[in-house]
Amino acid sequence: MFDYGEVISTAPAQQDRDELLAIAGVASEVLWASYEAHRDRLDHGLLSVTEYWRRVAVDVGAEWSLTDIQRLWTADFRGWTSVEPATVDLLDELVQGGTRIALLSNAGFDFVSPLTFSPIGALFERVFVSAELGLLKPDPAIYLRVASELGITPAEMVFVDNKSVNTDAAAALGITTHHFVGVAGLRGFLESLASGS
Repeated sequence: MFDYGEVISTAPAQQDRDELLAIAGVASEVLWASYEAHRDRLDHGLLSVTEYWRRVAVDVGAEWSLTDIQRLWTADFRGWTSVEPATVDLLDELVQGGTRIALLSNAGFDFVSPLTFSPIGALFERVFVSAELGLLKPDPAIYLRVASELGITPAEMVFVDNKSVNTDAAAALGITTHHFVGVAGLRGFLESLASGS
């Protein structure tokens, strides 16, 4: 089970962040604070994308039209669609070798189709997006739900995420975890599992 953001995807490029700030027309520290403050509700499926950006607008004192919101969403979305080639190559190797893989991402409804139907989406047996599940990592219930839907026990799951709070919560359920900090470390971890060490 793989996380998406900053495991498979790269962090948004500075160009995308700069474009988002230019559209927003507010100071970076003001925008990013509000951007983060409402993100869990978006990823939990409690806010639509438009509602999310309208709440950010209220926080930062902006009056954005629907066109502005579309442009903000586009810049933000594009920033999360670039992938780390070495991670994708590793996932492809796993699938070619017969390993079942799935994806579990804290993300809004707007990511369901792209993660499912993009070229890399074909690698995954299942794509689980938090907004659809109505649960967020690191809630233990999300890992149990995913294991159940995959027909496996927590002890049979391997989970990779870049946030230790998420891997810690999964490990407490008996899931084998890897805190992702780079592709080389992930490859070494997977090779150690394959060798039984």
